[in-house]
Amino acid sequence: MKVLIGSDKSGFSLKEGIKALLIEQGYEVEDMGTTDVEQPKRFCDVAPIVGSAISKGEAERAILICGTGMGMTQVASMYKGVYAACCESVYAAKMCRAVNNSNILCMGGWIVGFEMAVEMVKAFLTTEHTEGLEPWRQEFLQNALKDVIALDSRP
Repeated sequence: MKVLIGSDKSGFSLKEGIKALLIEQGYEVEDMGTTDVEQPKRFCDVAPIVGSAISKGEAERAILICGTGMGMTQVASMYKGVYAACCESVYAAKMCRAVNNSNILCMGGWIVGFEMAVEMVKAFLTTEHTEGLEPWRQEFLQNALKDVIALDSRP
């Protein structure tokens, strides 16, 4: 699976650790910036690059990290077909996939420690939409996703 990853200065060190782990685990990883902490990109510069790439189908999933995760979430979600989720727990990272079919995990470098981030990323990357849910809920969420996709084409 190809995974895009990006951060601003506040998320740089967490991004670097997660990136190294993903590469070690055999994921194809593309770093969209910040790549040099001495010349950091802002969240509002990185999130559009990643959001646009996910929208165009250039990768299945992405991870964005800024100070709180909220800025990245807001900006990335402006792109058609992008469902970014700001998460602070393993449970939220798993459920953003299972329930909401999120394709971008956003985290806060000021909030989430490395060990927690590793578990969140694992949950996010290995959980499929509706995985582990009751059959009635799977059907409900698959139909809800169709309605969410329809909203994506509104003016």
